[in-house]
Amino acid sequence: MKSMPSPAWEHVQLAAKLADLKEDQYRTVLTLSAMLELFIEKGILSREELTAKAEALDNQLESLISASLHPMA
Repeated sequence: MKSMPSPAWEHVQLAAKLADLKEDQYRTVLTLSAMLELFIEKGILSREELTAKAEALDNQLESLISASLHPMA
C-alpha cells in the first residue's frame, strides 16, 4: 500500500521547485540582458529606443490588465 507524503515533505518539494524556477528566471534574464547589451553595442538599437518600447509595452499591459479587472468600466 502506498503511503501519503507528509505535508512537510510536500513543502520541501515545493521549495525545491521554486528554487528551480528562480534559477531558470535568473538564466533567462541574464541571457536577455546580454542580448540587449550586444544589440546596443552593435548599434542595432539605442538605450532610448529600448526604454521607450519597454514603457509602451508596460502601458499596454497595464491597460489590458485594468480592462480585464473592470470590464464594464
